[in-house]
Amino acid sequence: MKKITVLLMALMCLAVKANVIKSPDGHIQVTLDIRDGQPFYQVNYDGKIVIGESPLGIITNIGDFRQGLTLKGVTEKEVKDSYDVRNIKQSHIDYVANEAIASYEQDGKSVMDITFRVSNRDVAFRYTIQPQKNRLVCVVENEMSSFVLPNGSTTFLCPQSKPMGGFARTSPSYETSYTCDDEMGKNGWGEGYSFPCLFKTTDQNWVLISETGTDGNYVGCRLLNEGAGCYRIGFPQQGEMNGAGTTTASMALPGNTPWRTITVGPLANIVETTVAFDLVQQKYKPSREYIYGKGSWSWIIGMDGSCNFDEQKRYIDFSAAMGYQSVLIDAFWDRQIGYEKIAELARYGKEKGVGLFLWYNSNGSWNDAPQTPIGKMNNARIRREEMKWMQSCGICGIKVDFFGGDKQPMMQLYEDILADANDFGLLVIFHGCTLPRGWERMYPNYAASEAVLASENLHFGQGACDAEARNATIHTFVRNTVGSMDFGGSALNKHYSSDNRRGTLRKTSDVYALATAVLFQSAVQHFALAPNNLTDAPDWAIDFMKRVPTTWDEVKFIDGYPGKYVILARRSGDKWYVAGVNAESQPLKETISLPMFTKGTSLQVYADDAQLNGSVKTVKQNKKQQITVTIPCNGGLLITAQ
Repeated sequence: MKKITVLLMALMCLAVKANVIKSPDGHIQVTLDIRDGQPFYQVNYDGKIVIGESPLGIITNIGDFRQGLTLKGVTEKEVKDSYDVRNIKQSHIDYVANEAIASYEQDGKSVMDITFRVSNRDVAFRYTIQPQKNRLVCVVENEMSSFVLPNGSTTFLCPQSKPMGGFARTSPSYETSYTCDDEMGKNGWGEGYSFPCLFKTTDQNWVLISETGTDGNYVGCRLLNEGAGCYRIGFPQQGEMNGAGTTTASMALPGNTPWRTITVGPLANIVETTVAFDLVQQKYKPSREYIYGKGSWSWIIGMDGSCNFDEQKRYIDFSAAMGYQSVLIDAFWDRQIGYEKIAELARYGKEKGVGLFLWYNSNGSWNDAPQTPIGKMNNARIRREEMKWMQSCGICGIKVDFFGGDKQPMMQLYEDILADANDFGLLVIFHGCTLPRGWERMYPNYAASEAVLASENLHFGQGACDAEARNATIHTFVRNTVGSMDFGGSALNKHYSSDNRRGTLRKTSDVYALATAVLFQSAVQHFALAPNNLTDAPDWAIDFMKRVPTTWDEVKFIDGYPGKYVILARRSGDKWYVAGVNAESQPLKETISLPMFTKGTSLQVYADDAQLNGSVKTVKQNKKQQITVTIPCNGGLLITAQ
């Protein structure tokens, strides 16, 4: 009898253990539970709740898999992966996580699995829907996937806009302003929030919620507030794509949903996370070795009128003088330059070692954006003919703009454009678009996405210029943590105009402009520089913008707070770059530790005085590998080894 009792106790302990998954270092603990037929989970970090007990489940047209469930069993294993991706924040990653697959039955039949992965910074989960007898396809109608934040948590969120609004009815396009240190319980502008979503708990832990692995087999999702601290996965809005298509996702069975990701802990975990790439795999091989790098872009300064043959030739010369790899030719090139002259520009650029990116409208029928070329990227036959022509001219990439939302057909269009472009050796940048969701690893010719209130707004309104530094200190902690961000900034003009004497006034310093070239991560960067900067900008600024890398091997968070200031370090090869900006009204003065530089290293420090006049000085690091820095409001900081 005693042996039987001991055996039963041991089995009970194993059952409890099976429902708790810990990170390899033990800091994160995920508890899985089921109550009254509905699954729940909870996330703790160092014993503190970061995600409270939150419901799970999925609703399909072949069954409601959020209730009436029984837990069949939990299978656990360790997951390891070592991989290299050149165009993300860290070039080599050794991923280690503990995985638990919870299998659920309904009425005695297997209906779904929920897979959890727990690494030292991140928690992720996804659903696998199982076939039901002869039902080999299904429609996912909704998810119950929820995230209950502790009472008193504050939010750093980007409201999702309503569909078919804004310029030429092109919203939503992930281009709204963040609210910082706001209270929970709101629902944005009524439509929830765009990923990623950042929260701070009263225990001073940070929580970043997003998703990854979304492709043409699903929809892009958002976060809806269900009241108080409960946020739930939301599907697209019906009005997206001009009302065409459903908000649901159709899939073959067994089928996987995208991963829902939760990064927790100190801000360093948020800034340094690679979870968006850890959970996905490459979908196809690159057709060639893609060349990333820097480029110039006339439109941000000269707008549509600059899209003419002579000006683009001048920008090719400018890129060549800067040692840049490309020029981005923006909208209306087909009308204002023409195909034959574009081919001539491509030949001229090749002689100078400068490739061309061409702008395209994505549109078929989902908004009113009139910019051309239009009606090319939405049709497979026409798209491939266009790409074949580009390949024959030596065009190196495309920028595709004005997408129609997050419904499944739009996700399929993103994937189709990428796959076709790879066939013809083209890099792809998306604008007026959704958030990238692990796409750098999934699609080897994917370069970057906008999905942010980007530099064009600095030209359009003084308010954006006034808030430029504040926004930069948000993107580092939120938008740019999960994917490459094509911001198109680092202007050295005083004014956003061709003559540099009128238009909106830049409020940030030249050192700030240089710092954001490091802070904003994207393997392809088309900077808002202009040919006149070769003579009217400081020599030290132009020299740095010639040398700054766009691909990085490592990132280290140093200090900061979303919406206030940020200091971080990036490594390219064996060279470290420390960059910082300050949006606070008072100068930021602090002593920072820089262990990435050896003791006694002579450092080149780019800094601003109180009037935002920049200069470069040589400073020797002290024995504690520390340096004292001051960053004024709207100013910047850069530190490199001499």
